[in-house]
Amino acid sequence: MEDKKKKQSETLKKVFRYLGKYRIFVVISIFLAALTVALTLYIPKLTGKAVDYIVTKGQVNFTGVFQVMLQIGVCVLITALAQWIMSICNNKMTYQVVQDIRNEAFKKIEILPLKYIDGHAYGEIVSRVIADVDQFADGLLMGFTQLFTGVATIAGTLGFMLSVNVKITLVVVLITPVSFLVANFIASRTFTMFKLQSETRGEQTGLIDEMIGNQKVVQAFGQGDKVVEQFDEINERLKDCSLKATFFSSITNPATRFVNSLVYTGVGITGAFAVLNGSLTVGQLSCFLSYANQYTKPFNEISGVITELQNAIACAQRIFDLIEEEPQIPEKEHAEVLTDIKGNVRLEDVSFSYVPEQKLIEHFSLKVRPGQKVAIVGPTGCGKTTLINLLMRFYDVTGGKICVEGEDIREVTRRSLRAGYGMVLQDAWLKTGTIRDNIIMGKPDATEEEIIEAAKASHAHSFIKRLPKGYDTWITEDGGSLSQGQKQLLCITRVMLCRPPMLILDEATSSIDTRTEVQIQKAFARLMEGRTSFIVAHRLSTIREADVILVMRDGKIVEQGNHEELIRKGGFYHQLYYSQFAGV
Repeated sequence: MEDKKKKQSETLKKVFRYLGKYRIFVVISIFLAALTVALTLYIPKLTGKAVDYIVTKGQVNFTGVFQVMLQIGVCVLITALAQWIMSICNNKMTYQVVQDIRNEAFKKIEILPLKYIDGHAYGEIVSRVIADVDQFADGLLMGFTQLFTGVATIAGTLGFMLSVNVKITLVVVLITPVSFLVANFIASRTFTMFKLQSETRGEQTGLIDEMIGNQKVVQAFGQGDKVVEQFDEINERLKDCSLKATFFSSITNPATRFVNSLVYTGVGITGAFAVLNGSLTVGQLSCFLSYANQYTKPFNEISGVITELQNAIACAQRIFDLIEEEPQIPEKEHAEVLTDIKGNVRLEDVSFSYVPEQKLIEHFSLKVRPGQKVAIVGPTGCGKTTLINLLMRFYDVTGGKICVEGEDIREVTRRSLRAGYGMVLQDAWLKTGTIRDNIIMGKPDATEEEIIEAAKASHAHSFIKRLPKGYDTWITEDGGSLSQGQKQLLCITRVMLCRPPMLILDEATSSIDTRTEVQIQKAFARLMEGRTSFIVAHRLSTIREADVILVMRDGKIVEQGNHEELIRKGGFYHQLYYSQFAGV
């Protein structure tokens, strides 16, 4: 319980830090809330005065009543204007804070280490940035709109009631703590429920996102029923925690209304005796009953606000957890910019593991000269793709070092390092935009002639011209109606356009037909001339021409040499190679 309260307190402090930038709106909002409450509470006093001007039949002070009505009209107009301006301030403040939080969360996602992204469902991260921030905004807006006004109303009403009759006011004050006890009882239980609801909703969003993105895989492997069962299980948990959260939040209103009725009844009874004793006029009693009603009303609102704030704080805690997540290792203050990259790459005693207790790459050394074609082969899980991640510094080595042009890659900027590589992976990387936007991603200033030349080199030009708008055809991040092979051709075109000094090809032609693959291999051969190339291949027939073939097994190089040398050796590569052609 103490830990939970501490976390809530820390989350609120973080929220106030974001609000600090917009304190002018907070001040204006509080001032207008006080003005609105003061005028609203002054109206019952004027109404009571008007009632007292009506003495009996035929004895009505119409002049006094008219003046009172005029004053009430002015108060109503000023109150309406103040509420309108206050609403603008509250909305401006809330959505500026929400914008700042979303911007910070998005910037953090861009610098998070890949191990965090790999360790969380994409939909769950999306849920934090979208759904949780929306819930937080709703709670924050309700807090500004009703909390300030409610507190000011309670304080103001007590002041006005004390000015009318002290004894009856004491009756109201004595019953008030019951409302606080009820609100506290409910609030202490809603936070846990709303936090669980938010987490379960994120889990559900993650599953939905995963299933939509991999619908073909789900259908191909007949996993539909299993996925539905998994969804139903999460949905059932979401239903349970949502029902509990809703139940505790929904009993707030009737519970506080019951307390409010006690207050109103207490004022009515004691006020009636006061009128009979002559210590209170009928107008003052009507004024007091109106105040009693206004005094108790904020307790309903504040109880609802507290419930909503519990939900908002739970959501804020999740988004702040993301924002405060440990970022990737920052670049050194005076990190060098790699220039004039020729393709000298050296790995010295490199060790790496995703999980400390499970070793993957150990004491790995390699020296690559400019223009060499280095093929990396081996069974699944031996560390081929991991090696690529280390070369690009998506992950940092845990031991040893990797050097490019003699510079430790941890001593240079990530941007300049990655600008030296061109990557084509098995999975196509596309973004929502036109075909042209996707091709020029690595070279935004490319001319139309350069784009077409690159597309022709990759054999993508012919299918692009057949699209409805050619290079201006709009596609989504999954490529829309494009085939897997066409998507991969676009990624190859992107590299052909950039012509970087070093290439990484991770099964770059896996989704392309054999005839086109032969043509692209020729284009790659031209592209790789004079460029250092790292080729990860599962089809060993595609890497016969490599200068050096690294055979990996359990994170270590077990064999090294060209194709003919390794075949003659009759070792592990020999087994891998001929296992693909068994029975051919």
